[in-house]
Amino acid sequence: MKWYKLSPSEVEKGLSTSIHGGLGDKEVKKRLEKVGYNKLSDKKKRPWWILFIQQFKDFMVLVLLAATIISGLLGEFVDAITIMIIVMINGVLGFIQEIKAEKSLDALKDLAAPQMTVKRNGEWKSIPSVQAVPGDIVKIQSGDRISADIRLIEANGLYIEESALTGESVPSEKQADMLKGEDIELADQSNMAFTGTMVTRGSGIGVIISTGMKTEMGKIAHLLQETITLATPLQRKLEQLGKVLIAAALLLTALVVILGVMQGQPPYIMFLSGVSLAVAAIPEGLPAIVTVVLALGVQRMIKRKAIVRKLPAVETLGCASVICSDKTGTLTQNQMTVTALWSWGNHWSVQENGIYKQNQKVKVSQSIPLTKLLSYGVLCNHAEIEIKGGRQGNKQKVTGDPTEAAMVKAAIQGDIHPGNVREHFKILKEFPFDSERKRMSVIVESKEGRKLLVTKGAPDVLLDRANSCEYNGKVEALTSFRKQEIEKALGAMANSALRTIAIGYKELKGPILPHEAEEAEKNLVLVGIQGMIDPPRPEAKKAIEECREAGIKTIMITGDHAATATAIAKDLRLLPSHGKVMEGKTLSKMDDGQLEKEVNRVYVYARVTPEHKLRIVKALQNQGHIVAMTGDGVNDAPALKASDIGVAMGKTGTDVAKEASSLILADDNFATIKAAIKEGRNIYDNIRKFIRYMLASNVGEILVMLFAMMLGLPLPLVAIQILWINLVTDGLPAMALGLDKAEGDVMKRSPRHPGEGIFARGLGWKIVSRGILIGLVTLAAFMTSLHFAPDDLTKAQTIAFATLVMAQLIHVFDCRSEHSVFHRNPFENVYLVFAVLSSIILMAVVIYAPVLQPVFHTTDLNVREWALVLGLAAIPTVALAGNHVFQRSHARRSKRKK
Repeated sequence: MKWYKLSPSEVEKGLSTSIHGGLGDKEVKKRLEKVGYNKLSDKKKRPWWILFIQQFKDFMVLVLLAATIISGLLGEFVDAITIMIIVMINGVLGFIQEIKAEKSLDALKDLAAPQMTVKRNGEWKSIPSVQAVPGDIVKIQSGDRISADIRLIEANGLYIEESALTGESVPSEKQADMLKGEDIELADQSNMAFTGTMVTRGSGIGVIISTGMKTEMGKIAHLLQETITLATPLQRKLEQLGKVLIAAALLLTALVVILGVMQGQPPYIMFLSGVSLAVAAIPEGLPAIVTVVLALGVQRMIKRKAIVRKLPAVETLGCASVICSDKTGTLTQNQMTVTALWSWGNHWSVQENGIYKQNQKVKVSQSIPLTKLLSYGVLCNHAEIEIKGGRQGNKQKVTGDPTEAAMVKAAIQGDIHPGNVREHFKILKEFPFDSERKRMSVIVESKEGRKLLVTKGAPDVLLDRANSCEYNGKVEALTSFRKQEIEKALGAMANSALRTIAIGYKELKGPILPHEAEEAEKNLVLVGIQGMIDPPRPEAKKAIEECREAGIKTIMITGDHAATATAIAKDLRLLPSHGKVMEGKTLSKMDDGQLEKEVNRVYVYARVTPEHKLRIVKALQNQGHIVAMTGDGVNDAPALKASDIGVAMGKTGTDVAKEASSLILADDNFATIKAAIKEGRNIYDNIRKFIRYMLASNVGEILVMLFAMMLGLPLPLVAIQILWINLVTDGLPAMALGLDKAEGDVMKRSPRHPGEGIFARGLGWKIVSRGILIGLVTLAAFMTSLHFAPDDLTKAQTIAFATLVMAQLIHVFDCRSEHSVFHRNPFENVYLVFAVLSSIILMAVVIYAPVLQPVFHTTDLNVREWALVLGLAAIPTVALAGNHVFQRSHARRSKRKK
């Protein structure tokens, strides 16, 4: 039912109620039984223990649990306990995140007021809001939070702040008349009031037309229930990686075991070696390292005023290709600001440090029209402002209507102190603002005894009620020429999407004051116009530009008017010349297929609803984008949840938006997103570094065993040595890679394609080539030792063991760069240096400690043997890095010749 199209009597009839008497107790009971209580319903929640168990259904987790059992059977209880701890930590983290996610609907409930005033049995009474039913007659006034959707039947200067629901930057003026037209957007339904919004001024009476889940807020709650949270790109890639690794590891280890048995090796020994290789190949350190890398990234983000609610969110933001940003409070400051002043023949711009005319700062006191325009704006005004830090008001606390507060601030910027103006004039009478008159007037008396009527309001209204204008301090007749002049000025301000307020006055003679506004507000002298807008955040422009350089498109999605949104977008350089602006009514007429065809060309969406935002996000995702959605209102929550990463505002954001998001900006600063993107990209790079290091090492371990079996050689490594290498070299050095700083070009790259595999950009080749070389040099060390001491297998295995460890520890420095080991200072990451030194010391203990030599099948090595070990271990890194440097140098020379 489109209640806004019906008259009050039709609404009364449609809901079977009485505007004068309200509902009776028996009827209320019937309706409560039929429609239920006025509250948001929950989906049936899963028990906490089921949520906890579901954390262990992941494929990689099941593999790790299998590895735990295998390690336990081998007697490697330390390894088994380590893997189990990793699995449990990940399970607990996932459980906590899922519990937090279910708080979104709980936060929505907090927006409903606990009490409301309704008419029952002909009398006004206060009831718990949950007991309200459709058909109840309700009274609202300034300060009330509305608890049901209401069709207004009476509005007295009523303004309702709806930014959390519609995105409007200023309170909406309400009236009671029925509206004409089809499919009027939520923000334009001026005779309606909605659940969760706040009355900022005036009073009204209305009929409740819907409660609970049938309200507009209830629809959002339903969207939150139905919205599916997508797995992050990192989660999807790691799942794919796990499957590939398991298949490859099982195949290669089975091949090693079969070849060994065929060549006469004892089956039991080969089984132990094969299982050890399988355990080594399974990346049990991967979830732990990923968690640690993400957690460390979170700590860095907190220092940059970004609070991460879900660990994978940081990485996801790093690969975002589109940021859908709310306008009000995110790209703009969410406070109306006077930016332009006009009086006959004069135009001024208002800036932070003063008033300017033609780029020259003016002294307001030397301009009579300017002084009156600002001073009278302060007099006809209820806003209060507390000023700290001097007359310019470096720190200001404003209370009152945003429009009136903007006029007070403009006076301060013109070096006119509101307190001084109000002290000089005494207010004798006020004619308050209302929606029909569209103006407000006060009668004031100066200390000198001069009486004035000062009026502010819509320019067209004051123009009709004026017969004079103040031109450069002189009162002149308001001729048709002068009217054309003001209309031209209004047109220019409208093109800049400025809201305009006109200021007028007239002198009053005699002791008797006019009693009626209609009588008083005639024959006004028009002083001029104040133009205001919710201005862009200064830092947002730079942040948008830096995002563009990083290949990320920024889209503005707002409930505000198209003209205002377009002006802000152009000011921020968000809207290119080829970019399109689309209104909600146009979007409503499109099906999903049509929207997907247009979505890549649109940069600004205006007058949108919560459903529109959700459709936009899904359309972008269907076009292959990784979507980040920023917002602060209740209306943003479904889209925040549906997007790949939701970014909520910490200061102005509603609890609903915060609970539905993955990342919260503590300073509400769009520029913080740029820092988050950089951090996200670096985190993904660091995870790739770890995967590169770990897999190349594991490939080397498997291949040295496979090559030895193929050549009919004894086992180069025993099972305990394989497990030791797996624990020590995959531990501290891999963890230290997660602390690496970003490479210099991280914000100059385009976002990763959503379909990009984890081995993309040459990572697969780097892993295979280094792994093969690590396996070959280890085998070469083993064969060399056997050649000179064929009867000393322990010595050969110790040399192979040391060569494999050192090759991996040298290779870890190569993993720090996408280019080569020579591209970055090896001592830049002190944590990595410390980790490598620690691993070398642990290796030396295993080799030289007499008590450990029998356990690990090792023996002492001399200087000549260490020279062999180090010389061979350096080859995989130095040789391939040198080839890379040669290729880059050759490419540069070829480019210069061209």
